[in-house]
Amino acid sequence: MREVGVVAFAQSDCLAANRRDDMADILAPVIAAAVAEAGVDRGEIDFHCSGSHDFHEGRTFAYIESLDAVGAWPPISESHVEMDAAWAVNEAWSWLQLGEGDIALVYGIGRGSLARDADQVSHTMLDPYYLSPLRPHRHALAGLQAQALLAAGAIGEADLAATVARSLADAEANPHAQRSGRYDVFDLLTAPYVASPLREHDVAPLGDAAAVLVLATGDRARELAERPAWIRAMDHRMDTHYPGSRDLTRLETVELAAGRASAMAGFAASEVDVAELHTEYSHAEPLLADALGLGRDVVLNPSGGPLAGNPTTATGLIRIGEAAARIRSGEADRALAHATSGPALQHNMVSLLEGDG
Repeated sequence: MREVGVVAFAQSDCLAANRRDDMADILAPVIAAAVAEAGVDRGEIDFHCSGSHDFHEGRTFAYIESLDAVGAWPPISESHVEMDAAWAVNEAWSWLQLGEGDIALVYGIGRGSLARDADQVSHTMLDPYYLSPLRPHRHALAGLQAQALLAAGAIGEADLAATVARSLADAEANPHAQRSGRYDVFDLLTAPYVASPLREHDVAPLGDAAAVLVLATGDRARELAERPAWIRAMDHRMDTHYPGSRDLTRLETVELAAGRASAMAGFAASEVDVAELHTEYSHAEPLLADALGLGRDVVLNPSGGPLAGNPTTATGLIRIGEAAARIRSGEADRALAHATSGPALQHNMVSLLEGDG
């Protein structure tokens, strides 16, 4: 296995809506910032990979517009995933393992605000025969999962409110957050439900933002960064697309991905200092922490996490970038980044990162 590390990370502010800006307008300054931080010339980048979602864009091959910001001439080596750009990191990481190059640039462009009615988009990811025709609203399945955890005694509504209050307080230190602030748990519990037991603040707000990672291998990474955040392992697993066939109170795919990643990395997921979790709903945090075996000494979502801003298809990529940033700054020696996609945490990716000694 080649050493592959994060040497630069940049993101734009997560905005509630900026429909007037096209992909290239949002993305170009973020790519420029990441490339400048890495200290490389555009021509030195061997591979480009991106993530976006045509359903949210409302058109096919929407990501092609983003190439105006990347610069596709002279011809470049480029690929794309039609999901969260965390999976583009996985592709770039795998590509670099093949030894075909030493530097890769990964970007995600999330424009969740483009869909004026997100309920017209969200059901398209469901089973096309039984669930999609029912057109459940976008929080319905998350509400069922949260209610199952509540019925099992795994969480209480006060726990959800406490998670939100902590996340938004942490987000005050994050200049890119869409929402932040100090909230009283008891005040949060008086808010109306959107999908019982979930309230509006329990739901990550859809927003628009771009994020960019620069990856480099071995000695090249050490030249470009004082302390690269080495991606020691990545593994992703997918559960059945039909929620009725799953135990919604247990994330077996997370357990499996974490186990495989731990074996590859040489340390357990529970042994990290920081974990950035892709929690689009407040109940996901305790569910994920339990599946990953994270103890109370692990700092969860110090950036505020998705509850402070959720730029669809860039949210998981940002988790990797934020986890890497903690290592590169020296705040952590080991970190975990989690990304998800699909209803009720159907797809799950676990990445384990580590700094040099």
